[in-house]
Amino acid sequence: MSKIPYRFYLTEEQMPKQWYNLRADMKEQPDPMLNPATFKPITEEELYPIFCKELAHQEMDSTTQFIDIPEEILEMYRIYRPSPLIRAYNLEKELGTPAKIYYKFEGNNTSGSHKLNSAIAQAYYAKKQGLKGLTTETGAGQWGTALSEACAYFKIPLTVFMVKCSYNQKPYRKAVMQTFDANVVASPSDTTNVGRKILAENPETTGSLGCAISEAVEKATTTEGYRYVLGSVLNQVLLHQSIIGLESEKAMEILGEYPDIVIGCAGGGSNLGGLIAPFMRDKILGKNNTRFIAVEPASCPSLTRGKYAYDFCDTGRVTPMAKMYTLGCGFIPSANHAGGLRYHGMSPVLSKLYHDGYMEAVSYEQTKVFEAATLFARVETILPAPESSHAIRCAIDEALKCKETGEQKTILFGLTGTGYFDMAAYSSYHEKTMQDYIPTDEELQKAFDKLPIK
Repeated sequence: MSKIPYRFYLTEEQMPKQWYNLRADMKEQPDPMLNPATFKPITEEELYPIFCKELAHQEMDSTTQFIDIPEEILEMYRIYRPSPLIRAYNLEKELGTPAKIYYKFEGNNTSGSHKLNSAIAQAYYAKKQGLKGLTTETGAGQWGTALSEACAYFKIPLTVFMVKCSYNQKPYRKAVMQTFDANVVASPSDTTNVGRKILAENPETTGSLGCAISEAVEKATTTEGYRYVLGSVLNQVLLHQSIIGLESEKAMEILGEYPDIVIGCAGGGSNLGGLIAPFMRDKILGKNNTRFIAVEPASCPSLTRGKYAYDFCDTGRVTPMAKMYTLGCGFIPSANHAGGLRYHGMSPVLSKLYHDGYMEAVSYEQTKVFEAATLFARVETILPAPESSHAIRCAIDEALKCKETGEQKTILFGLTGTGYFDMAAYSSYHEKTMQDYIPTDEELQKAFDKLPIK
């Protein structure tokens, strides 16, 4: 057996002290966000009523390659970072593959996921600006949990609009957020104008991230001293999450490894964008030919079946418009168990990379995903979140291809969180009551027909 350990940790001194901005090295930039009132490129100042000023600046900065991480953020990072890079020896043995499989595990913190990396940064900048409170949305609850924890640390009030199907499926996620003193509201709700409008049109809706974003933005922009923060999609979030990829790059360098394939689950794009950042830089600069694979649920296939077009980031059509792969802001995905991946659009950065051929995408039905999750849990002893399990499914399939060809490829995937709040989903899978749903072309076309710019 190789001398490479099962778990490899960087030292605290080796932890990155800067975030990496991939946009600074992209040959072509993503198209600019548009002001929904004028349809003209939005300015940094126009984002100030929505975001903290520093976050708005990070959102628009496409030229600064590395950005220093403030010491106050590093201080909280040190509680749970660096996170381990793990060699999946048991999974390799179970599959009988010559492939070497690594995963970067981001579940070793109280929030249980990678989301804390950006939550700390966003709460810190809000505190620094002297804001009175924040609003946000959450799907599966990982982002809401992470931001609740960060806001409690910096003593900032927080209101979380949680997608209704997840609110009902995962009551203990709500309890954790409340432990950190967050106000959690099932979305769509009757507490906002946009929520009431959505409920009037569809009283039985299970909600979506797009709905929850609309409510959170309305609450922030109508409450003095409040701002909105988002856990995925945005440039600033991918920037903060680059610490995942930077740690992975450093660890693999020390181990004498480099990935042939990098895989991540993809909803809005935060963990995938963070994981691939330094490796994608090398590909853009011609230093390697790594394959990058985004994995999404077949029930919400924005990359594999979406349109590359300008669209609103929310269902209520109040946010700036972004050029991205989208299913249409009015698309309401089925209430599957991968709540954190139920978003209608993909990060503009990842959308551009996919559109330009730097990245691949695949989709899976949830029963195939839970089959992989169960196998992984049995051999690697970590119960993965449904979202992360999409990456596991793809990593297993790529490793089995290596078994067929005899190639010893090095595979790296992101294990972004744990599944201990998803036991209803695991029970559904084991009891064979879990159903797969794939939207029809006709269903998707209805949402495409309503895109703001054809």
